[in-house]
Amino acid sequence: MSSLVSGLSGVAAALFATLFPSDCRLCGADLTNISRLPVCKECLSAMRPIAGGLCSICGERVMSPYASSAGEDGVRCGLCRRLEPPYVKATAYGSYESGLRELIHLLKYDRVRPAANVLGRMLADAITDLEPLFQDSTVLVVPVPLHVKKMRQRQFNQSELIARAALKLKRTENRLELRTGVLERCRETQSQIGLSRHQRRENMRGAFAVTMPGEVAGREILLTDDVLTTGTTVSECARVLRRAGASKVYVATVARTLKADAQQVTQQFEPEEGRMTMAAAS
Repeated sequence: MSSLVSGLSGVAAALFATLFPSDCRLCGADLTNISRLPVCKECLSAMRPIAGGLCSICGERVMSPYASSAGEDGVRCGLCRRLEPPYVKATAYGSYESGLRELIHLLKYDRVRPAANVLGRMLADAITDLEPLFQDSTVLVVPVPLHVKKMRQRQFNQSELIARAALKLKRTENRLELRTGVLERCRETQSQIGLSRHQRRENMRGAFAVTMPGEVAGREILLTDDVLTTGTTVSECARVLRRAGASKVYVATVARTLKADAQQVTQQFEPEEGRMTMAAAS
C-alpha cells in the first residue's frame, strides 16, 4: 500500500510540476506564485509599450526628422510618404525583442497556451490606439491565417488565440466581431529573411485569398497578428481584402521589429521545424 501511495504521489508531483513550473522560462528565477504561465512578474513588467518617434501610418521608427514630414495626420516615414500602404494604420504594442520575443516564442514554438492571455492584453492595448478611427458599427477582426501544413504542425493559430483573448478584454467587444475562415493562406511561402523588398513582395504574391467575399464587401476589417516584421505579409493580406471589397483595413499586432532593433535579431531554433532560422514572423 505504501509503495502505491508513494507512486501516486510521484505522479501527482510530476503532473503539478508540468502544469505549474517552478522556474521562469525567460530569466530562470524561482516563481513565487502558482501559475500556468512560467514567466515571472519582473519579466512581464519589463515588456513595455513602444514609445515615441513612430510613423503615424505603418508604426515604423522614424530614424531622422529629415526623412519624415509632419502633416495633419502626424509624422510619416519616408516610405509611407512615397508609397501609401493598403491599410489605414498599423500599430503594435511593443518591440519584437528580449522578453516579449521570448514570450511569443513560448506560445508559438513551445505551445504554452496561457501566454496567449498576456499577449492578448497587449493586443487589446494596440487595438485601443485604432478605435477612434473606426467608422462602422461593427468591425470584423480577421487574424492572419496559417497555411494548412503549418496549422497541422502547430495545432493552433497563435494569431487567432491572441485575438480571442484580446476581444474578451475589450469593452467594445460587441463592436469587434472575430471572423476566422474569411481569409486563407493558400500556399506556403519561404522565410522573408535576407530577401529584398521586391523579393518579399513576390514571395507573398498570391499567398492569400478571401474565401467569403460577401462577408468582406463594404466592411471595415481589423487584421491582427502576433508580429509584424517587414510588413509584407499584412500588406498583402490588406491588398487582398481591399480587392474583395473591404472599405478599410487596419492592422494591430502584439509586436513589431523596429529599424533600430533589426540588427539585434539573432538566429533562433524552431523546434517544430528542426532547423535554424532567423527569429522572424510576418
